[in-house]
Amino acid sequence: MQFGIFSVSDVTTDPTTGHTPDDTERVRAMLTIAKHADEAGLDVFATGEHHNPPFVASSPTTMLGYLAGVTTNITLSTATTLITTNDPVRLAEEYAMLQVISGGRMDLMMGRGNTGPVYPWFGQDIRNGIPLAIENYALLRKLWTEDVVDWKGRFRTPLQGFTSTPRPLDGVPPFVWHGSIRSPEIAEQAAYYGDGFLHNNIFWPMSHTKQMVQFYRERYEHYGHGRADQAIVGLGGQVFVRKNSQDAWNEFRPFFDVAPVYGHGPSMEDFTRETPLTVGSPQQVIDRYGAFVEEVGYYQRQMFLVDHAGLPLKTVLEQIDILAGEIVPELRRIVEAKRPADDVPLNPPTHAERVAAARAAGQAAATHVGDSVDPYTGTVAEDARPASRAGQSFGL
Repeated sequence: MQFGIFSVSDVTTDPTTGHTPDDTERVRAMLTIAKHADEAGLDVFATGEHHNPPFVASSPTTMLGYLAGVTTNITLSTATTLITTNDPVRLAEEYAMLQVISGGRMDLMMGRGNTGPVYPWFGQDIRNGIPLAIENYALLRKLWTEDVVDWKGRFRTPLQGFTSTPRPLDGVPPFVWHGSIRSPEIAEQAAYYGDGFLHNNIFWPMSHTKQMVQFYRERYEHYGHGRADQAIVGLGGQVFVRKNSQDAWNEFRPFFDVAPVYGHGPSMEDFTRETPLTVGSPQQVIDRYGAFVEEVGYYQRQMFLVDHAGLPLKTVLEQIDILAGEIVPELRRIVEAKRPADDVPLNPPTHAERVAAARAAGQAAATHVGDSVDPYTGTVAEDARPASRAGQSFGL
């Protein structure tokens, strides 16, 4: 299993000192955090994408492109790439460029975002969120897998004889995750294409997370990509750790109370009981997160939110050291011992593994894959209308 950290890039006042970083300080802190995570031996660093205060991560590929040049081993990813309000042509170009620059040491997670006003800022209607996600991703895949694209859809101008450049590294597009908190349609989309599904369950009880992951696994198997337990799954989470549990609670409480991601709502006691937020000792984190595999099955990526709520940079770096040095080695041992079979993927596929698989399947480096057709229904994703199936499955 991979373990990493993700940032929502919030600019929040430190309630213990009154210091509010400016945008430049916050961006540079994120770069320091990512480099430190690489040096500490974590597997993944991911940044969100936001276009509104109090967040600063408006250009993920710029940040990740820089990090590709100053890190060595860590996988660079997004915690959200806005598939709804970004032009798929720009996404195809920017992430293929990042793939080339990083030598394939990257992936990305598609999401619709959680900020309603962003839609009209980019000329879209939030009421079209699901249809935008479906159509835009279908076009993105076509741009990556076909050298010359003719296309016509509902939400952007047609394309005629268009070639996206640069082409994907070795002719194989980046691995894609689809992230969703509450939309089974997105889990359906991930399953349809055989992509990864990440449930960023930082606001939700495990009962809901289990339901969403199980639905994705069932649909993954339905579409013929493999058994349900072979589907690629990731989870979110958040922790604050000190050697002594009470010290962790006392130190983190003032930050929790002002955090834009969950402050001014339920108490910290309620939040830690109902969501994956774990405040305490390293062993408490190990015990709790080590049990998640019992709920959702073996999964391939666990991400932690650690740099939010105004926490000082020094504190965040300490949290990374505790995660990498004391928690992750034990978690890795515990969860990998519970992997049900050798043919259940240990980790998400690397670029090298995807290239090897494509060539083993008889696809040359620049093969034109074309539209993916569901052998059960004869439809492509744009026509499959997963909302109806997913809604029925969830009683929506």
